[in-house]
Amino acid sequence: MCSIIGYYGNSGAAPIIVNGLKRMEYRGYDSVGVATGSNNQIGLKKGVGKVDEVNSKVQLKELPGKVGIGHTRWATHGKVTTTNAHPHPSNSGKIAIVHNGIIENFEELKKELEIEGYIFKSETDSEVIVNLLQKNYESTNNVKDAVMKTISVIKGHYSFIAIFENGQLAAARFHEPLIIGVKENNFFLSSDVLGFIEYTDNAIYVENGNFVILEKDDLQIFDFKGNNAEYEITKVSK
Repeated sequence: MCSIIGYYGNSGAAPIIVNGLKRMEYRGYDSVGVATGSNNQIGLKKGVGKVDEVNSKVQLKELPGKVGIGHTRWATHGKVTTTNAHPHPSNSGKIAIVHNGIIENFEELKKELEIEGYIFKSETDSEVIVNLLQKNYESTNNVKDAVMKTISVIKGHYSFIAIFENGQLAAARFHEPLIIGVKENNFFLSSDVLGFIEYTDNAIYVENGNFVILEKDDLQIFDFKGNNAEYEITKVSK
């Protein structure tokens, strides 16, 4: 079990993400990391240890930008190392992801990607997701299509959030929790309402088999076939 969080809004992303990760530390505390987007670039910092420890070492909260993702890990695939910590960047460095769950066919997918020239730096199953997103985004130049192509081939139980260098966020849910906090033009993606309850009690519980795209202050939710999905905003008990 791990915690994932994403933020898209008009405030600095990194402090919001770090605070959310601290509240969700019960879901994982082996390592922690944050990636943010600024000026069409993704900045990434991570390390082994609890949230406060890693933040003191590498200043996670200092990453610039108003969009970002974060993760605390409870190791499943691979040792507890900085390399295995999330977020994981794609080979190009233009996409990064955080992931909760298990990709059951990652070894098969990894071999296929390696044949195509992709290099893997970690021992995790999660790195497969981000390189598939890179491959599919490069072939389609469309975030929605890239997500759909990626989720069509990965098997297992997962939720993930991806950040693209252009500032878009995408997330998908399949048998692992994913909740969206909504406050005006600020959006929070999280494994648990604890990740954003400090900021808003308006929540969208993403249905299983749906994915999310955030861009230009616009929230879109689709089913895995690409159709618009219905959703409602509910109040979370504080």
